[in-house]
Amino acid sequence: MSSRLERDFTEGNVFHLLLEFCVPFLLANLLQALYGMVDVMVVGWFCETHVLTGVNSGSQVTHLVTMAVSGLTVGGTVLVAQYYAAKKPKDVSETIGTMFSLLFICAIVLMAIVLIFLTPILSLLNLESDALESGKDYLRICTYGTIFIFGYNAISAVQRGLGDSKRPLWFVAIACFINIALDFLLVGAFKMGASGAALATVIAQGISLLLAAFYLARRGFVFDFKPASFKIMKDKVKKLVSLGIPSSAQSIITNLSFLLMTSLSNGIGVTAGAAVGVVGKFNSIAILPIVAMSSSVSSIAAQNIAAEKYDRAKSTAKAGIVISFAVGLLVFIVSQLFAEEILMLFKKNDMEVVEKGAKYLRAFCFDYLGVAFLFSMNSLIIASGHATFSMISSSTSALILRAPVAWILSKTSLEIAGVGYAAPAATLVAIIMAGIFLMSGRWRVNKTGIRRES
Repeated sequence: MSSRLERDFTEGNVFHLLLEFCVPFLLANLLQALYGMVDVMVVGWFCETHVLTGVNSGSQVTHLVTMAVSGLTVGGTVLVAQYYAAKKPKDVSETIGTMFSLLFICAIVLMAIVLIFLTPILSLLNLESDALESGKDYLRICTYGTIFIFGYNAISAVQRGLGDSKRPLWFVAIACFINIALDFLLVGAFKMGASGAALATVIAQGISLLLAAFYLARRGFVFDFKPASFKIMKDKVKKLVSLGIPSSAQSIITNLSFLLMTSLSNGIGVTAGAAVGVVGKFNSIAILPIVAMSSSVSSIAAQNIAAEKYDRAKSTAKAGIVISFAVGLLVFIVSQLFAEEILMLFKKNDMEVVEKGAKYLRAFCFDYLGVAFLFSMNSLIIASGHATFSMISSSTSALILRAPVAWILSKTSLEIAGVGYAAPAATLVAIIMAGIFLMSGRWRVNKTGIRRES
């Protein structure tokens, strides 16, 4: 196994390791999120509000499709990290080949489903006719790029498990530059609207995937990307599924609750729908440091759990919470003080969108304080193989609190602000459930059964 593309996290200062691993990963995620944000900004600058609403809604469906199989990549990161720490390179390679093969099959199936049910899916979001047509144009083209999205996420997951966060940054930087250039060309110059934004994203993601695979194959990566290596191993499928299905279900239910919030805001009016969509794009950037930290916690904790260094894994989660809360508090303060300015970055020519979006953001931003705790706590739980519990706690909070609270408060004088308050309310319940589980000590039982042989 090539040391240049891997990193052992079972030794060294966990605080320093977290920061060293997290920063390149964060920058890569920031750049990746930048394509989505640039799509919205360019569409907002050059197109009418109904096009912006359609792109926002279409991108949420695309994100939901990605989340449907995200559990396989989460499971892949944990398994690769644990097999690597256990000094089992053959199992690392077999896990990668199995995950890539499963994701390819899932991409084809989900692509067909979305294309067949494109109109009914978007109709559930209460879009007005013009916004619906723009949403269909955007979603149709993005769906054809599903294989690129899944492939890149799979490669990134493997690299995280092996302790490499630098290479993904290179690939994303190139893709981001291409995406931005194509956005201004297709949307701005050629006036292609939602279709142009979707084409820019798909082309950029495809190039990113091909560059990543070519580079790694030429640099002695543990997986060679040859057709014969794409095999589905039964024992690896069982482990990936046991971790992946709960994680995917958690992501789907959580994102469905946010889609309901989008649907509720669209029901208030097209302006409210656009406002929530714009805040969603800001959120995709603002929350990334916390997401990057939680993923770093998962990778480092998984290696240490396989090496049976449980106290070190726990210390990693604690360090992740401290760093994440510092970031979350900063984002919360900025959101409260400069909500209007943030919204004007996306839709400066529509003050009604700015006004409604500011109300929503000031309510929603309390969530940044909660997820700083929740994400790192769940990362430790998932790293030890207890993905089912993480799914139960997060899904319960989403179904029992986020969706119902959003619906109830949207009918009050709070309207769009009430929809925003539902997110932190749900997060608080999930934190309580995760805290009880961690204090019980059950997370110290490694459910994957992978450990370093003495």
